[in-house]
Amino acid sequence: MNDELQAGIEEPVGVVCFDWGGVIVRICRSFPEGVKAAGLEHRDGVDNADLYDVRRALSARHQIGEMSEDEFFASVSESYGGLYTPEEVALVHDAWLLGEYEGVADLVRELHETAPCPTAMLSNTNARHWARRTSDFPTAGSLHLQHVSHLLQLAKSDEQIYKAFESETGFAGPQIVFFDDLEANIEAAKKRGWRAVRVDHTGDTATQMRSALVGLGVLG
Repeated sequence: MNDELQAGIEEPVGVVCFDWGGVIVRICRSFPEGVKAAGLEHRDGVDNADLYDVRRALSARHQIGEMSEDEFFASVSESYGGLYTPEEVALVHDAWLLGEYEGVADLVRELHETAPCPTAMLSNTNARHWARRTSDFPTAGSLHLQHVSHLLQLAKSDEQIYKAFESETGFAGPQIVFFDDLEANIEAAKKRGWRAVRVDHTGDTATQMRSALVGLGVLG
């Protein structure tokens, strides 16, 4: 077992918390990938590496509610010099969520049926994506405690969002098992004393999480 997980095993697990994208649901990892998923043509200039950080910064503002979706779509379009219209950016945005990872729904169902603790979500997302959690991505919608960036107006890996989660749920430190696919988010969680496990989004996320949960005695 991971040494950091073993170190906190004396403390009972209070909640199993998941990130959404890259853990429960597959997502596009770049704007060109999103363009392809949306069925739009690949236009010269879309691979401009300088635009990656620009779009990420706009996305970060959108995810904490600083920008409306229309402002976000227009700003991304403008950042690409109009290469894709705001309406096309919206299509890319809607295509960003690719589908749930195989086995994750079964894992969460097993937790709900047998685990002695609730499940939770802590994700950087936005209102338009989050509204689809019950219709298109029901595993996220089934989690007991749902806390997301655009509602908290905070985002990972800012320490404040972890504090907000603790305050909202009543759980803290090693009571929280947390799965995320980004190292910065994992490191920030570890600084709060959470039992944080990085998931490889390119692999079988359900099997990775099940292994950790079995090691902690949450699942048999």
